[in-house]
Amino acid sequence: MDVSQKASFISNWIKDYVNNMPKKAKSLVIGVSGGIDSSVSSTLSAMTGLRTIVLSMPIKQKAEQHDLSQKHKDWLKNKFSNVEGYTLELDDVFKSFENTLSKFENEHGMANSRARLRMTTLYQVAAANSGIVVGTGNKVEDFGVGFYTKYGDGGVDISPIADCNKTEVWELGKELGILDEIINAAPTDGLWDDGRTDEGQLGLSYQELEEAMENPNSKNRSKYSEIRKMNLHKMEAIPVCKIPN
Repeated sequence: MDVSQKASFISNWIKDYVNNMPKKAKSLVIGVSGGIDSSVSSTLSAMTGLRTIVLSMPIKQKAEQHDLSQKHKDWLKNKFSNVEGYTLELDDVFKSFENTLSKFENEHGMANSRARLRMTTLYQVAAANSGIVVGTGNKVEDFGVGFYTKYGDGGVDISPIADCNKTEVWELGKELGILDEIINAAPTDGLWDDGRTDEGQLGLSYQELEEAMENPNSKNRSKYSEIRKMNLHKMEAIPVCKIPN
């Protein structure tokens, strides 16, 4: 199917999911970071016509990242009457968390805690609005190399673009009219004070990762497999100790 059909298909899938819930949700709740994945996912959510609550949740955020999330939020609100946008400043909450756990300081752990704090916020807002949390992960990150925070941005109710690779997400962004600044921005998880990019952390671009996923003979296949193996624990079911009868 072409890009326009794909956008309609995903948006209709979201709406059908809600309409077929045993207890129908009254809202869609989604976090926006200023990145292409959350921008596309939030736009597809808004296209359903359902009440869509969009949250920007800065924690020690780089100004340019926060600016893009604000611009996208404003763009959505101007384009769709069913969209509500809020900025929830989480700096003080995170600072309190850091201070409380100062004896257990760990840079990587604290970075992931930012994502988990945002997840908790999304679910609180969803609970207050009879909503469900919409995920923003794509096929490469979430189901290829597992480049997400366990129980953080991986903690969602539905995952509408998880069958789209990064290239397809960029194509959807262009089709939907997402701001060029967002489409052209270097992908980043926004969890680090130094603003490190996804490519810098992974060691491969998304184009290289996609090619390695699809081609067993790719020169980058071993690197892709190494990253995937390290993160498989996020993508597989929680191990359960089975007691013999």
